[in-house]
Amino acid sequence: MSQAQQEFAEFYAASRDACLRAVIAGSGDATQAEDMVAEAFARAWASWAKVRRYSAPRGWVVRSALNTGVSWWRPRRREIPLASHDAAALADPAQGLDAAVLAALRRLPARQREVIALRVFLDLDTQATAQVLGIAPGTVTAHLARAAAALRREPALRSLAAPSPADTAHDGGQQ
Repeated sequence: MSQAQQEFAEFYAASRDACLRAVIAGSGDATQAEDMVAEAFARAWASWAKVRRYSAPRGWVVRSALNTGVSWWRPRRREIPLASHDAAALADPAQGLDAAVLAALRRLPARQREVIALRVFLDLDTQATAQVLGIAPGTVTAHLARAAAALRREPALRSLAAPSPADTAHDGGQQ
């Protein structure tokens, strides 16, 4: 095995699960996300000499996977979703993604989902996220703030959230 093959194999082993979680969060469909991530890693291997020099190669993989998803859903965007679609559990609990969180993420605009996927699931900093998405760092911050505010308003996620300072002040800080 060549050095490049070994390096890519190590990158794949270390990055696949995190990239898959980020793409599931961005797309909302675990089965499709697996296909998208596989395609993105194939593209990463084909361009490994260039991709490995990026400051955030995992971000490149996620962005490439999400772009693959856009190419898939663009002709289907006129389809009418079923009312019960949000209630369906799309995530495998073994992957660490809660169905309520996925449903809430699917209701966010695409760019906000992408920012959440890169900043939260891949733990990229604002600058790296901006570079991967091709937007300004201030725009990343704005999208992250809007997404976080929208997720805080989700009734299904309230039981998952940590108590707010107002909640702990109300009960004297006791839990």
